[in-house]
This record gives sequence, C-alpha cells and structure tokens, in this order.
Amino acid sequence: MTAVDMSVQKYLSRIGFVSPAVPSLDVLRSVHTCHLTSVPFEDLTIHSGGQVQLQLPLLYDKIVNHRRGGFCYEINSLFSWLLTELGFRVTLLSAQVKNAVTGRYGPPLDHLTLMVKLQGQRWLCDVGVGVPGFSVPLSLDTSAPQEQGHRVYRIRREEGMHFLEWQKEENRGVDGDWTEIYKFTLESRGLEDFAEMCRYHQSSPSSIFFCKSLCTVLKAGGRLTLIGHKLTTTTFPTLETKGVLETRTRELKNEEIPGVLAEEFGIMLKNPLIPKDEAITPPPVMAERKIDNNKNSSMV
Repeated sequence: MTAVDMSVQKYLSRIGFVSPAVPSLDVLRSVHTCHLTSVPFEDLTIHSGGQVQLQLPLLYDKIVNHRRGGFCYEINSLFSWLLTELGFRVTLLSAQVKNAVTGRYGPPLDHLTLMVKLQGQRWLCDVGVGVPGFSVPLSLDTSAPQEQGHRVYRIRREEGMHFLEWQKEENRGVDGDWTEIYKFTLESRGLEDFAEMCRYHQSSPSSIFFCKSLCTVLKAGGRLTLIGHKLTTTTFPTLETKGVLETRTRELKNEEIPGVLAEEFGIMLKNPLIPKDEAITPPPVMAERKIDNNKNSSMV
C-alpha cells in the first residue's frame, strides 16, 4: 500500500472548517455539521467495480484526496481519526439499524457510530447514517427530546441498550409517535471488528448497499439524494411552507449521471457507475435467528 500523508489541515479544508480546531463543544458541533454538508453518504465504490477496504490511509486517500464519500464504516471511522487528532476522546460503537420494511434490527456491528467524551459529558456523533441523520451531536446524558430544526430526536435507554429515535414531521409533539433508527451499546469497539459486516454489506441481497447505488448529502435547507436513476431534492419545512416537507424527483438518463455526481455531489468516479435500484431481499427469519446467536446476521 502506497504511503498516504494524512494531514489534519487538509481534512479540515476538505470539509470547509476554517476556525481554530480545539477540543470544545462548539468545534465538535461545527466539524460534525461541516462534514455532513461536504462529504456525501454513498456506496458508489460497490457499483463502479471497486471494493471498500477498512484501512485508514486508504479511507483518507478516498475521502480527502479524491473528495469522495462513503458509508458508515468509512466515514465514521475516518471522522473518529480526525476528532482524535484534534484532541477529542472518541469511542467506536456498534449499532444495529432497524429495518423499515421488516421491522427487525440488524446484528451487532451492522452500523458504526461514535461516542465523544468531553468535559464530563458524552455525545453521540454520526456523520455516516444518511437519512434521517442528525446534524449536530446528540447528548447521551439525557433521554429528553433534543430538537434540531424541523426534527426532534431522543436517546431512550432500556436494559443496557440505547435506542436512537426520531419524530417524523407529521408526528411532532409531546404525544407524537417515535420511530426507532438504531440501537447500540456503549461498549468500545475496534475498526477491525466491523470488517466482516463491511464485506457482507457489499455482497448480500439483504443489504441496501448491494441492492441500490446511492449518494446523499445535506444541503442548506434540505438534502439531495441519488438512488439508481432517481434524483430527489428534499426541502425542509419552513414557516413559508407551513411545516410541510417538500420533495421533487426526476429520472436521470445514464449519460446525465456523471455530470450530476460532479456538479451536485463533487464526485468524479474513476470507473463507470452501474446505477442500481433493486428491491432488498429480507433475510429469512429462521436464518436470521440462527446467525444472530453468533453475532453475525444480516440487515438493512
């Protein structure tokens, strides 16, 4: 593997962070938001003839030098390196995402998220979850609702497990329903622990990353998402729109996609993308139970 110069300053420039980088809550919040608006959540390597490898120099070269994005194992692990270099105390955590179709959770190590300890407080950081991700870190020291713009989140604790939940726009309010995003423990993990699940998500018909080529990034006032040939622009609710989430979708031709990736997401692929948007195959219930007992299941 060719040596890669992993410069903190170049990484900060990549995400558009220009203030003094000292380990404070304001800086943590700022770099978290800057990351989300600069580095897309995407799986295009899988759909352009490549393979994701979890080695920090390779991830740095991809995300910083080649201005790409990645999925959770890539983005959050590299973000953890950046935060550590800036003086933050960071712990890699294993999370299990709840499948919106099956209603079941994935296995341990299904998703990589982060905990940052700062001045006696604990914060959940996640720049690699896509939709419905949170824009600034969430406090792990309260189960009370935490409002961020038009969305509300909370972290519920139950029998040693933490549950990240959010209220959809139509359910906001004291008595509104909460939707679970993922569950996690605070047990420290190493990047190597996620290697097997990273391979799974690149090859299983039960993984969204295998079934769909996707790229999404947070924009000012909204989000832009490409899945297969469909480009969706989401505009977040404002007073003018009376709290309504607006979406517009258009179908792209194959020849339009490289230009859209370059102009809207800042991504230029080395190899041609094969757009994909296939149905996700739920894992068989019996097989899922059997594998769950061995902490090696499937999800998305």
